[in-house]
Amino acid sequence: MTTTRPQLPLGALNTASRVGLIYMASSTLMEAEMYAMATPSVTVHTSRVTLPKVTVDGIDAMMRSPELRQAADLVSQAPLDVLLFGGTSASFLHGTAWDRELSATLTSWTGLTGRCTTTSTASIAALRAVDAGPITLVTPYRQEVVDRAARFFGENGHPVVSSTALGITDDHALAEVPLERVYDLAVKADTPQAGAVFISCTNLASVGAVAALEDALGKPVVSAVQASFWYCLRLAGIAAAKPGFGSLFERTGTVGSHS
Repeated sequence: MTTTRPQLPLGALNTASRVGLIYMASSTLMEAEMYAMATPSVTVHTSRVTLPKVTVDGIDAMMRSPELRQAADLVSQAPLDVLLFGGTSASFLHGTAWDRELSATLTSWTGLTGRCTTTSTASIAALRAVDAGPITLVTPYRQEVVDRAARFFGENGHPVVSSTALGITDDHALAEVPLERVYDLAVKADTPQAGAVFISCTNLASVGAVAALEDALGKPVVSAVQASFWYCLRLAGIAAAKPGFGSLFERTGTVGSHS
């Protein structure tokens, strides 16, 4: 008697493309949002670093800590296709040169030439991909961090014409902001002068609101987590996003099969 083996839906996980992620130890949302967007063709593997506080001084202390090298060394022991530093403010903190140097440093530590990136690099690439121009910037940060963000995006061709600053400095509190509030913040902050909306922070709920915001505002909406995942797919050369997470994926052919 012969039998036909059924299709096994998770049978390809051991051959999936692997994204390495360096993420804040106190943060909780980025992995969950990446998996919400991902097909089984891609998996996420995380190392973590301590973020004392979501202020300029706290972020700076994290980025200068030896933990960053330790995190890179640990996660890169897995066979990775891409390595991402998954912090927006941490990678734009001191401007474009700082962001590029961070990618170069990760490359030197891991040997993943051409395959190390940051959320800020990914965000600029995503805004360019949707022809954003000037942007509305939605953030939960203190104003001192928003000012750094505005400088970074402005020097990369995306001047900030409107922004939010919730003043949150506790990382756990960032993750507790309801997605509905993020949606309302974006709608309220947006202005006709902005060609797109950018939602910053990888520990702020965002990807579940992107498509609805695009429908409501009639323009592209990019979030830090969405852009990070999208750019990792581009670097890995795979289409592995589920549909329904914004025009960024649709425009660039990175939506993949559900199987």
